[in-house]
Amino acid sequence: MKIVHAGLLAVALAALALGPTATVTAQTSCEALSSLSLPNATITLAQSVPAGNLSLSAGGREQAFNLPAFCRVAATLTPTMDSDIRMEVWLPTSNWNGKFQVNDGEALNYRGMVPALRGGYATGATDAGRTAALADGLFGHPEKVADFAYRGVHEMTIKAKAIIQAFYGRAPVSYWYGCSASGGQGLMEAHRFPGDYDGIIAGAPGSPLSHGYAAWRLWRASATLKNPSSAIPPGKYAVIHEAVLRACDASDGLKDGLIDNPRRCNFDPGVLVCQDADTPACLTVAQVETVRRLLNPVINPRTGRLIYPPVEPGSELGWAGVAAGGQPPPSAVNAFKYVFLKDPNWDWHTLDLDRDIALVDNVIEAENTNTLEPDIRAFADRGGKLLLYQGWSDTTNAPQSTINYYINVQNIMGTVATSNSVRLFMAPGMGHCGGGEGPNTFDVAQTGGTSAVMEQWVESGKAPDRIIASHIPRNADGTDGKVDRTRPLCPYPQVARYNGTGSIDAAANFECKMP
Repeated sequence: MKIVHAGLLAVALAALALGPTATVTAQTSCEALSSLSLPNATITLAQSVPAGNLSLSAGGREQAFNLPAFCRVAATLTPTMDSDIRMEVWLPTSNWNGKFQVNDGEALNYRGMVPALRGGYATGATDAGRTAALADGLFGHPEKVADFAYRGVHEMTIKAKAIIQAFYGRAPVSYWYGCSASGGQGLMEAHRFPGDYDGIIAGAPGSPLSHGYAAWRLWRASATLKNPSSAIPPGKYAVIHEAVLRACDASDGLKDGLIDNPRRCNFDPGVLVCQDADTPACLTVAQVETVRRLLNPVINPRTGRLIYPPVEPGSELGWAGVAAGGQPPPSAVNAFKYVFLKDPNWDWHTLDLDRDIALVDNVIEAENTNTLEPDIRAFADRGGKLLLYQGWSDTTNAPQSTINYYINVQNIMGTVATSNSVRLFMAPGMGHCGGGEGPNTFDVAQTGGTSAVMEQWVESGKAPDRIIASHIPRNADGTDGKVDRTRPLCPYPQVARYNGTGSIDAAANFECKMP
């Protein structure tokens, strides 16, 4: 017997009453929203925007976007005295599809709002309090951490829904899309606020406020900085990568330049040790040890407990900043200084994987900021759906971390219930939220791609059994080339297997099977 979430059932019945092609238009004037009273919120803009080009700041520069007519609402949220959270919500003035879509909760991401608005969605965004804190770095402002970790996104969501309700006279079906830290914010939504979203797409989820993540990023830097001779020159990344492919590419039965499961790759970097003088084609003994450290997990030396998984074999082309001997990410350093250890004079060189991690875990548990907290039963029980994706060649967020989260969800909810509500798709050769040598483009933020897959799951009960991904090379001038490979991404732990006929670059010739 299929259980349908009551809110979605109401939306579905309303849609049937309107007819399959009907659209919903505004019930309240845009300008009237300026007087809408919302708790702990000040509406700073409620303006009708005509169809045409609108100049917006996106990606650090002004850019003109051609948009349909919409109502633009901006607000500042102050759920606490220290909060200063900025948000916007855009409302199509005609042809609204009855849905609310948010793309990214780390910044006022107009790039994400534009395609959503064009697709007929009401769409929102928030900086989660970061704008007011960025002058000195977010984690130099511990009073802002809760806003970034969970409160900013939740406050934006409930305020946006209230604005949508006032404008259209009905509630939306709600979707979240985020990758990296905003993927982690999506998981936090599912855990802490299970009623906020009906469908959540979370890519490469992680956050410096989660167990082990900040420590992992500091530890990687210390693995090279404590001994300058251990640093690996960037020119040798390709040498290591080619050696990894020689060792593991064909282990999945197909030599195609991709490793479908790097966890089964037994690569020994010792094969590259220089026999005589150090040359660009080999590694010194110290550099070999650096590779070994990077490809092994960070472990508590006293308890043996896993702190964080490693980068995976096959990711070497993305090691810039990992093994090059650069400074560690400021966000990781400041998280320790200001949030966890509360010591602005703390020196990251003194990182203690036993003592310091225990203090970190105490703070994370007390504040409930672990984005990888796997108890999402309330979200699943109300009909929520979670789609996870992760690149195997990600060097910003360890791939096994996302797999471990999925397994932990299974341990709590059971295999069947998890499959009904959560699906994980691993992308061979893909980097952090995209890029890399493997099929890495699957339209997660726009209609017609993964969002459509998610909507079919939420609104029609059709769970995704494959997602078609493409690889698009970059031209010398930085523009996108033509698609040169497609592959299905399969629900974990399934992998794509070649059926033995046709091009190995065509998704139609692959099936999802257990490894």
